[in-house]
Amino acid sequence: MKIVIFGFIALLISVGMLTPSYAHTTVEVEQYKIEVGWSIEPPVVGIRNDIVFKITEPGETEGTYRGITSAFENLEATVMYGGASKNIDINSDPKPGYYFSSIIPTKTGSYLADLQGEIRGVIIDIQVPIEDVENTSVLDFPPTSIEGNTDVSALKNTISSLQQDVSKLKSGETSTSNGGAAYDFAIFGLSIAAAAIILAIIALIKRK
Repeated sequence: MKIVIFGFIALLISVGMLTPSYAHTTVEVEQYKIEVGWSIEPPVVGIRNDIVFKITEPGETEGTYRGITSAFENLEATVMYGGASKNIDINSDPKPGYYFSSIIPTKTGSYLADLQGEIRGVIIDIQVPIEDVENTSVLDFPPTSIEGNTDVSALKNTISSLQQDVSKLKSGETSTSNGGAAYDFAIFGLSIAAAAIILAIIALIKRK
């Protein structure tokens, strides 16, 4: 019997450990609890996401709560980043008390949700921090830095090989059967190859 009880407790603990952890921030304004965060976490720059709002008040029995409908009827939301700000449209989720606004974060760092207005006569004037937006490196695979280092090494090896070929031509170590014309043609070919490498380097830098 004890084994069964301990097994049941372990199962409850394991289920609890599997529950996703959300980095949402909750602010209380009188009887209302306002929770703000990202729908998809971690939030990543350049990837569409939603700023989600959960607005509740205490329920009829202790320890319960109920969602507030039409909470944004007289409440405006603004997303802020540094000195930039944008008024956002709020959409209602089918679940009472839940709202969301779609956004594509374009920069990494800290964002704020600014709420101004009132909910059923209660004045709301708060700024709620949202989890920092991260670089795509948290999701990239394989890591772009590894690819970049490989590309740079290959370009360096190719440049070194071209330099050796040019030196051999100039020193006469590599002969050309048709004299000056063949030499000029060889140099021209090497120049084209060098130009191609330069263009590849520029493309690599832009990609980063």
